Amino acid sequence: MANSTQLPIPDVLPAGLLDRDLSILAFNERVLDWAHRPEVPVLERLRYLCIVSSNVDEFFEVRAEPHVMGCLQDLKSGPYTPQSLQEIADKTNAMVARQYDLYNDDLLPALERKGYRILSHGERNAEQRQWVRNYFHREVQPLLVPVSLDPAHPFPQVANKSLNFIVQLSGKDAFGRSNEIAIVKVPRVLSRLIPLPANVCGSSTAYVLLSSVIRAHLSELFPGREVGQFSQFRVTRHSELSVDEDEIANLRMALRQGLQHRNYGQAVRLEVSASCAPRLTEFLRKEFRLPEAAVFRVNGPVNLVRLMQLIDLVNAPELLFPPYKASFPAQLPQHGSVFTRLKQGDVMIHQPFETFDGVLSFLKEAVQDPNVLAIKQTIYRAGSDTTMMDLLREAVRKGKEVTAVVELKARFDEEANINWAEQLEAIGAQVVYGIVGLKTHAKMLLVTRREGRTLRRYGHLSTGNYNRRTAALYTDISYLTADAAITADMDQLFGHLASQSRLPKMKRLLVAPFQLHADMLSRIKAVGQAAARGAFARIVIKMNALTDLPLIEALLEAGQKGAKIDLIVRGACMLPAGVVGMSENIRVRSVIGRFLEHSRVFYFCADQEESLYLSSADWMSRNMTRRIELAWPVQDQALRQRIIDECLIAYLHDGRDAWDLSSDGQYHRVGLTAPGPGAQQALMQRYSADLNPK
Repeated sequence: MANSTQLPIPDVLPAGLLDRDLSILAFNERVLDWAHRPEVPVLERLRYLCIVSSNVDEFFEVRAEPHVMGCLQDLKSGPYTPQSLQEIADKTNAMVARQYDLYNDDLLPALERKGYRILSHGERNAEQRQWVRNYFHREVQPLLVPVSLDPAHPFPQVANKSLNFIVQLSGKDAFGRSNEIAIVKVPRVLSRLIPLPANVCGSSTAYVLLSSVIRAHLSELFPGREVGQFSQFRVTRHSELSVDEDEIANLRMALRQGLQHRNYGQAVRLEVSASCAPRLTEFLRKEFRLPEAAVFRVNGPVNLVRLMQLIDLVNAPELLFPPYKASFPAQLPQHGSVFTRLKQGDVMIHQPFETFDGVLSFLKEAVQDPNVLAIKQTIYRAGSDTTMMDLLREAVRKGKEVTAVVELKARFDEEANINWAEQLEAIGAQVVYGIVGLKTHAKMLLVTRREGRTLRRYGHLSTGNYNRRTAALYTDISYLTADAAITADMDQLFGHLASQSRLPKMKRLLVAPFQLHADMLSRIKAVGQAAARGAFARIVIKMNALTDLPLIEALLEAGQKGAKIDLIVRGACMLPAGVVGMSENIRVRSVIGRFLEHSRVFYFCADQEESLYLSSADWMSRNMTRRIELAWPVQDQALRQRIIDECLIAYLHDGRDAWDLSSDGQYHRVGLTAPGPGAQQALMQRYSADLNPK
């Protein structure tokens, strides 16, 4: 495991394109807009506030290190320089300031009006202070080990994103020394939000933050010393695991060892209280070897993410979105055979508007059917829900051949996937980890069934993960098929992942890093050529990110030849829209709704040649060259039209949750004065189980 410390100087970003990292931060500004909307229930507004904080944490954990190192090395050119870090810091500081202003001036008062308060020490009455004091002595103090710094007590290891205090002391210690600085690490096992009992709260419901409890009793941790200035602080560390797969014998063991060190990687950000004394801030900055631009002062708790606990603690459904009850997939029989239905044609499930239970029904039937001989599945982010894993384990116990391609390097899900892999291996499933040097990001499930004297395959492909929880929160397309060509391709790809044999020519599937990139470039070029000769030329792409330079350049070229191009890009987009002489025929919009947009849909029309693909891949270089990805054609005319209507046209006409990218590189929300219908709201109504009982 290694964290990089010396940076190569990469190529300079081509002129006119937007900065990827600033675009990621701009996406989070659009998410933060939901927290500002007065029509959104207050606990949901708090949730969006916490989501942004979590996203920004991940941004620094994954994206900030080269900027920090470029600043420390004082690089004069390239994308990672002191200036690039300062630009990130300026944009982040502005967004974080808006977060804390919203939290302090809007959300806390709104919660108080509903009868829920988070009390600071100054707001607690005598009875509440006594309860907090007792709680501190009983639950907190026994777990705290304050460290006064001296040559025998060096600065302690501070874990990634953990809560800590720095304290300035006066007076002498037990040995007559005047060591002035102490560090208090706060264990993660302590709840960050503590409900006060009803007998000390009166008519309202009250909570206290753990940081407030410790702050009020810091002096009790240093008997005989006088506590002067102090501050809570939190350090964010680079958390991308790096494994040289060519140099290790067992990837699973190497990753498990690397996880032990993730919490102590290179520091990339320091957060302190707004009131932290300059001397203490500078002491911490030097200790963590950070440039000044990596220091952030916050006007409240240093980890807003932990306030997500409040949403679980407050029992007030009226302060949340009304629960959405997805319908069972319209094309599937709720009690009949999925296999029988697939013999009639392909099936599409539009999640989360239709429930993920349709996918589970497919796997469950495969497990219980004695004619099913083999089940093969990729696993990328399975999450903590055990439903699918329990079914795979049951399949093994029933004597079926089960092959699981588990991606151990799924960022921040490495440990969960390692655990699933070990559990499946323990009961006899065939578990493989894909191809050295490539992440297996493709989502596919293949069932082989004996039907008379022949074997028939049934497949499931998806734009999203086999994760029941996120399937209710992310928009994705699940696609079930018995198409002989597609399922044969799937079988060949599973064989490639297991044996590393040469991948045969695919009949239907486009696979990265083999044909997918080149095929997309070819289709864009064909649309551009159609436009140049005056024929109908149209591209509509829906995805999560657009950062691959060859694809961006191809889109720009096609647009300059006259092709009309719409890009629905949820997150980072480096292609500028509507720039005269560069991209005036290209529109870019981002839709941020109640659910996280996650489906990938690629539509091309060159004259009379029309094609529509669904995919697991975003248009990023890592997806095209460093991952196993899939795109598959939708050839059924009815399903093709349904996807165009629900995933493309609805989003192009969204008048509520869409943001359009203007030629100045800024996003502007549509429908602020006269909001129209939103794509997600329309789909929720169309597929609601309450409105459409099956």
